[in-house]
Amino acid sequence: MQAIDNTDGRAMYWGTGRRKSSVARVRLIPGSGQLNVNGKPGDLYFQFNPNYLGIIKAPLETLGLENEYDILVKAEGGGLTGQSDAIRLGVARALCQLDPENRSPLKTEGYLTRDPRAKERKKYGLHKARKAPQYSKR
Repeated sequence: MQAIDNTDGRAMYWGTGRRKSSVARVRLIPGSGQLNVNGKPGDLYFQFNPNYLGIIKAPLETLGLENEYDILVKAEGGGLTGQSDAIRLGVARALCQLDPENRSPLKTEGYLTRDPRAKERKKYGLHKARKAPQYSKR
């Protein structure tokens, strides 16, 4: 499935990724390999840790398409780590939409698995999710 962008007629593929409390809506458009997150270039958005760019582009590198598609992202919630992992999942899902043959190599690398870990809620009577008040016998 693909959508046609009405402005210039290029094919567009999309995928949604989630991680912790982050949600990323990802669009892949044929281009030169640029990353744009929330209207900013990717290297500017993730300037504090350039490893995030490698995490995001890993599914494209697995398929050898790193300079074939531009990535446009709308990311919300969480921090940079959660957002980068959510973007990676969105990119992998969009690549599966691009060609169903891409699913197998992405699955073996683990890029199509949604990480279910999230912050555990605080319980009453405790300081945090599991931290209990200090116990004293006397």
